[in-house]
Amino acid sequence: MLDVCAAVIRRGTLFLLATRPPGSRLAGKWEFPGGKVLAGESLADCIRRELAEELGLEVLAAVLADTVEQVDPPPALCLHFMECRVAPEAVPIGREGQQVRWFTIAELGGLDLLPADRVFVQRLTAVPAASASVGPPAFRRTTE
Repeated sequence: MLDVCAAVIRRGTLFLLATRPPGSRLAGKWEFPGGKVLAGESLADCIRRELAEELGLEVLAAVLADTVEQVDPPPALCLHFMECRVAPEAVPIGREGQQVRWFTIAELGGLDLLPADRVFVQRLTAVPAASASVGPPAFRRTTE
């Protein structure tokens, strides 16, 4: 199973998502930005590296919020959703040609999301708003 990290970045009531880059597998679908965990790399180090490379963002803090295992469609993934804090003035830039946008929680359900991201959004929307704030992992769940 391939370990992948995805960043959950909030600004007030908005969540940052990006499309898969042109020419990549599932190009154009929306996802929480991130990427593959390299050998010997921690989840926090992975999300820091990926956000710097893909969006030009510096991660100030990252904590595991949820894990979703996806077997179908292949390849099998273990997607680690990391709540991330970035500087309030930071502006994400799609360095790989991807779109980058902020969405309300209500808008997330209408997006063409990758399968594991859709599962995470369903879990996120099931959590009362007061407990889904950025900070300690308020919506931590792990699939079995």
